Amino acid sequence: MAPHILVLNSGSSSIKYTLFSGKAVQLDGQISGLGARPHISLRSHVSDTRIDRDLSEEEGRSHATALAALLPNLERDFGGRGVDAVGHRVVHGGVSFTAPVRVTGEVMDELRKLEPLAPLHQPHNLAGIEAAHAAFPNALQTACFDTAFHRNHPWVNDTFALPRPLYEEGVRRYGFHGLSYEYICSYLKQTRPDVYAGRTVVAHLGNGASMCAIRAGQSIGSTMGFTALDGLPMGTRCGQLDPGVVLYLLTTKGMTPQEVSDLLYKDSGLKGLSGISQDMRILTDSDAPEAAEAIDYFVFRIRRELGAMAAVLGGLDTLVFTGGIGENSTLVRRRVCADMEWLGLTVDEDRNQAGAENISADSSRARVMAIPTNEDEMIRQHTEDLLNADARPA
Repeated sequence: MAPHILVLNSGSSSIKYTLFSGKAVQLDGQISGLGARPHISLRSHVSDTRIDRDLSEEEGRSHATALAALLPNLERDFGGRGVDAVGHRVVHGGVSFTAPVRVTGEVMDELRKLEPLAPLHQPHNLAGIEAAHAAFPNALQTACFDTAFHRNHPWVNDTFALPRPLYEEGVRRYGFHGLSYEYICSYLKQTRPDVYAGRTVVAHLGNGASMCAIRAGQSIGSTMGFTALDGLPMGTRCGQLDPGVVLYLLTTKGMTPQEVSDLLYKDSGLKGLSGISQDMRILTDSDAPEAAEAIDYFVFRIRRELGAMAAVLGGLDTLVFTGGIGENSTLVRRRVCADMEWLGLTVDEDRNQAGAENISADSSRARVMAIPTNEDEMIRQHTEDLLNADARPA
């Protein structure tokens, strides 16, 4: 019988969820506004069930109470059968966690130590695990890491030019969005093995954004580093920054470490540059010059990092756009690839506007593709593998 697997992506005030029976999606949705104005949306793929309602204050008080509000719907759509396993996205796995793992008390203790390295994500990922354990005490709980995909990249892309003892302590470049990159690689391996085998740069562009240089499914370089702040500007995060700016904010401006953290994680990026919004759709529709300048900087940094990732690979065969912006913004795709013939990239604008998977012009020496990512499917696969491993006799 196909396993029933719940995939959770827990944020600070939200829980996104997908329920699988085998490979088939049973239902999906999200709970948003936890602790403020809690709301649940749910769509069943096996019945007429659709839910779009506010939760009570008590139901939306925490991750645990919100998950409990889901239980009646799970029971109905699963015919009374329980959840066999719950797979969780965990942003930071540090040095130790290089592959998905079964969650134990010891694992949770280690993951809590990494909370300062991903303060926007890690505490809430772990809150989701605790809530799921309370809701489904007999289910296998798994942690699938955004950093794991990058753990075998070359040492020169793993280190900073700092004293070596810091590297040994774990101060190194980790890279993130690994579940997304892993999915794109698996998709290409199945559908375009020739592309998979080549030199590929994947641009995961969304509220979080990064780029990865990949050769035959192996991470060679990433724009993100020790934390999820580095590299490209994001919705509210600054991206690449001279560390001297942090020293200036601490010393000359007299800001506290927490104030600096809030500035870099929550008030910078597209939101900070524009003073309008972190949402690319709102910025694209805006006539404000600040909105245009924020988009200009976003595109500039992508183009700059594209050249760097191509240099890491020794050339470029394929550029893949993914993530919310990468999959949906024809403007960003067009502007990133404009005048990039020197790198072999030429976009066919009709294909770009039509949302085709291959948006390359016929004359383009390198492919340009737009592929929707599916991190939930990767988590499902990893969780099913661990579930099967537990079922095998010792």
